[in-house]
Amino acid sequence: MSLFNPYILLGIVFAILGSFGGGYLKGERDKEAQQQIEIAEANDKARQTEQNMGVVAQTYAQTLRKNQDVAKAKEIQLRAAVASGERKLFIPVQTKCPVPAAGNTAPVAGDSSEARAELDRKIADDLIAIAAEGDAAIRKLNACIDTYEKMRSMK
Repeated sequence: MSLFNPYILLGIVFAILGSFGGGYLKGERDKEAQQQIEIAEANDKARQTEQNMGVVAQTYAQTLRKNQDVAKAKEIQLRAAVASGERKLFIPVQTKCPVPAAGNTAPVAGDSSEARAELDRKIADDLIAIAAEGDAAIRKLNACIDTYEKMRSMK
């Protein structure tokens, strides 16, 4: 038996190729296992972030509900005050007055330069409703913006 025997050389070549092939396959399996570990860690982190975002959304929703309830109570108080006549709403009006005489230009004490007219109670109530609806929409929008910004910073 000589080292130059073709069967021995072929066996040596197969042994070397087999060891490289086995090492390559083991490396691939190790790489796949490492990727699975990394994927699991990324999923855990994503789940945790998702839970944190849920808590943030819930917190902002509760805050919005509290603010809406407080605003609704104030609106109800204002409407009741207007309906009972305790509070009155006025709007400025323009009056067409003749030009005062040149000699008498001093304003009368207690006289306001602004003329006002009282609003009807129904119209005042409608204006309060419109303002309350607008305020509620603004509060919702601000809560949405705050929630978005907080979640965006969490990533």
